[in-house]
Amino acid sequence: MTPRTSSAATTEADAAGHEGEEAVLDVGPVAHGGHCVARHEGRVVFVRHAIPGEKVRARLTDAGEDAKFWRADTIEVLEASPDRVEHFWRPADSLRAWSNGHPPVGGAEFGHMALARQRSLKAEVLAEQLRRLAGVELSTEVEAVGKDAGTKGAATGAVGEASDGGGGLGWRTRASFSVTPAGKLGMHAHRSGYIVPVRDMPLATEAINALRLWDLDLQGVERVEVAAPANGSRPLVLLAPAPGTKDKRLKAIAAQLPADVSVAGFDPLTGSVTQLKGRTWVQESAAGHDYRVTGEGFWQIHRDAPETLVGSVTEFLQGGGFLHSGAVVADLYAGAGLFTAVLADAVGETGSVLSVEGSPGTSRDARKNLHAAPQVEVVQGRVERVLRQKPRNFDALILDPPRAGAGKPVVGQLVAAQPRAIAYVSCDPASFARDLGYFQRSGWELAGLRAFDLYPHTHHLETVALLVPAP
Repeated sequence: MTPRTSSAATTEADAAGHEGEEAVLDVGPVAHGGHCVARHEGRVVFVRHAIPGEKVRARLTDAGEDAKFWRADTIEVLEASPDRVEHFWRPADSLRAWSNGHPPVGGAEFGHMALARQRSLKAEVLAEQLRRLAGVELSTEVEAVGKDAGTKGAATGAVGEASDGGGGLGWRTRASFSVTPAGKLGMHAHRSGYIVPVRDMPLATEAINALRLWDLDLQGVERVEVAAPANGSRPLVLLAPAPGTKDKRLKAIAAQLPADVSVAGFDPLTGSVTQLKGRTWVQESAAGHDYRVTGEGFWQIHRDAPETLVGSVTEFLQGGGFLHSGAVVADLYAGAGLFTAVLADAVGETGSVLSVEGSPGTSRDARKNLHAAPQVEVVQGRVERVLRQKPRNFDALILDPPRAGAGKPVVGQLVAAQPRAIAYVSCDPASFARDLGYFQRSGWELAGLRAFDLYPHTHHLETVALLVPAP
């Protein structure tokens, strides 16, 4: 290890063990979480912004003397992979950021790789998690979606050139930003309180970039959330005020945005929203239905994700004969009702759909969105509690939990409900594989699995699985 720090940085590094020092690393396999595994002097180092097989110089960013493993960012590539490309976004490019003396922003940690290599690495992570946590030996292709289907190379070009969602860019219909102490739009560096100012967001749709939020004076605001529906309907900007900020200041910021943009204040802790201009919700569209989504209410962020996931889920359930007219089904962690509305169409008025969502605000949205479907019962509450209170002979369940997964108690309750099949939608391969292990130990098996690249240039992926009781 060769320290290459200034005297001031050395003092800081000494206080944090070896943080700030540099090391030459031979990069090993990809690991879950957006980094690769390397070793230095017998210690495991999780290094970001590298590709397996490369030799890099990395800056240690989390390197306490007693830590079981260290973390590092690549700052120089000594031996490059043939899959390395120029990063499309300067603030997220580790090489450029550290050459300017600061860490890169998070959210585009795979942007230095060709898209095909990104997907192959995600497939490796999924296979490793299934093997390690569920004992399942299975290799699954990570499929591109929308304009990226068939794309094998890198994303290149400016924001405007990719605003149609091609090349792995322009797909985010939602974006989250921080605010610098000077009141400028920014984003946090990975695992850091450091905020990097930004003046574009290439992963976001043109509708988000066209707002030019980076031109606003955002003093008095701590966080900004933006939703711009893929159907072109009115975007919503949410402003989380800093302590002591008055509504007058938020209204002054709202006045700087175009008249056809809604603006609301919001409390990240409670999710409550306060109208400043326009409405406090957006109207999304998918699978022949319109959905009202209030404030920070959950909606898939990739412009093509709702149709992709609905298609995969219904194909699994209908293909197995579990979803049909008159069926009894449930949509768990239902959000604003994306899957619920499609289930209601499939079962018809002779069937029934139980839609369960824990968030009170999102559950209210679901009631509004589904009020015309008499076969749907919308219940707000914890999944395991609702299933105990409303036992039914289910033909099928859809399970779309948050990133942490369902967990052992919920899996136990689902098994006890004795459905004929479960379609499990997951945004995290580790929590999915863990839950799959719980299902298997309860006598269930994996009958089908698809994986989708709904988060290009990040390490994230989405999976849809069909689970059934073992014969």
